Amino acid sequence: MPTRDTPWPSGTPCWVDLGTPDLDGARAFYTSVLGWTYTGGEPEYGGYARAQKDGRDAAGIGPQMIPDDPPRWTTYFATEDADDTAARVADAGGTVLGPPMDVGPFGRMAIVLDPQGNPFGIWQAGETTGVEVFNEPGSLVWNEAAVDDPAAAREFYGAVFGFSWQEIPGAEDYTTFATGDRPLGGLTGISPGLPAGWSTCFSVASTDEAVRAVEAGGGKVLMAAQDTEFGRFAVVADPWGASFSVMAELAG
Repeated sequence: MPTRDTPWPSGTPCWVDLGTPDLDGARAFYTSVLGWTYTGGEPEYGGYARAQKDGRDAAGIGPQMIPDDPPRWTTYFATEDADDTAARVADAGGTVLGPPMDVGPFGRMAIVLDPQGNPFGIWQAGETTGVEVFNEPGSLVWNEAAVDDPAAAREFYGAVFGFSWQEIPGAEDYTTFATGDRPLGGLTGISPGLPAGWSTCFSVASTDEAVRAVEAGGGKVLMAAQDTEFGRFAVVADPWGASFSVMAELAG
């Protein structure tokens, strides 16, 4: 089981969390789909809880902070200095929604928008370093952005995080980003009928079983399960409209 207990390298998608209007309902839904248990949720942190897989942090679930903002999964990028990264976001044409703030002893964060209006977070590790389990069923496996202007987005994220980009042959302007040799995530244009902005993909043991659990829990299938060279993949949404993806390794 791939695990990590130290801060993630700068520029790595290191955490994801859900803002939802129904904390109890969301916890039950994601337990049925991803097998999560939960810890935290104290009132002093607004009910924010850490979703765990096999006792290790996999994601966060908290209340929807802005009523007019739709429920969504937010991707956070690791940084050694949240204030410096927020300044680079602004310098590159993005928007910092609020100055970086300390989250108790857990870390320092900010929520920002890229120039095309897509939100993401930046996270400077304290006691919470980010996801502690990954690339295993019930944990984060991939993050990617679907944007109106991929070329402009590559310029922005390259300026903020120093990403290099690699085109995927035959994938219609799909590129991966990296700060070293290992791809960290992807970026592409918007596909009709699928959500825009940053998306979160969770590993599952069986994509088809996960899709059935989504539907049984009141969620929706936005893109039916299909085989790709990377695994069997589907795009779904929870009962409150927050979209995410699930993917299982292909047998054999």
